[in-house]
Amino acid sequence: MKRAVVLLSGGLDSTTVLAIARERGFACYALSFRYGQRHAVELAAAAAVARVQGALEHRMATVDLGWMDSNALTGSAEVPKDRPLATIAVGEIPITYVPARNALFLCYALAWAEVLGAADLFAGMNALDYSGYPDCRPEFLAAFEAMARLGTRAGVTGSAITVHAPLIRMTKAEIIREGIRLGVDYALTHSCYDPSPRGAACGRCDSCQLRRKGFLEAGIADPTVYV
Repeated sequence: MKRAVVLLSGGLDSTTVLAIARERGFACYALSFRYGQRHAVELAAAAAVARVQGALEHRMATVDLGWMDSNALTGSAEVPKDRPLATIAVGEIPITYVPARNALFLCYALAWAEVLGAADLFAGMNALDYSGYPDCRPEFLAAFEAMARLGTRAGVTGSAITVHAPLIRMTKAEIIREGIRLGVDYALTHSCYDPSPRGAACGRCDSCQLRRKGFLEAGIADPTVYV
């Protein structure tokens, strides 16, 4: 089996991507990050997902982004709540954007892929139902692949790295339907940016709203525990 490194946050999208990678026949190595996020409850979700979905290995890397007090996920700014759905994916980049986060995560995945002898990375970026993040776009992923070809031993010796983003053009409802087809248990996943101390989702942040909208449009019961 070909090996692949799968970025696994414990959220709905990355969990679906892990299931897709396994269906495509890859031996999956899951990689999650403790980066100072206020919603660290997602790491427990990632561990549960990796175990249930049969990842061959699950690594938890620590990348300290907590010193960057420029955003609502690692800093002191408040997580936006109750933004109209029509404006979430349009206009300005929101305060929940963590500078260069996906670039850093993909670099770690790229390094582990070289160690494993893997030529494939899987990530849950989505360009439709997203919150306006510039590092969730196809242009960014294409540029990262080009960098990987130039800046790694694998790349310069002819084993180009491929970044798979199977959800890039899918709506949240389509993602959920695909996950259900693959047997994903979404009750294990966590998407909220500002959960309660006990880990219940707020139901009001951008991520929660997009998740609720996805289940509603998919016609599937949302198993999330909300405050």
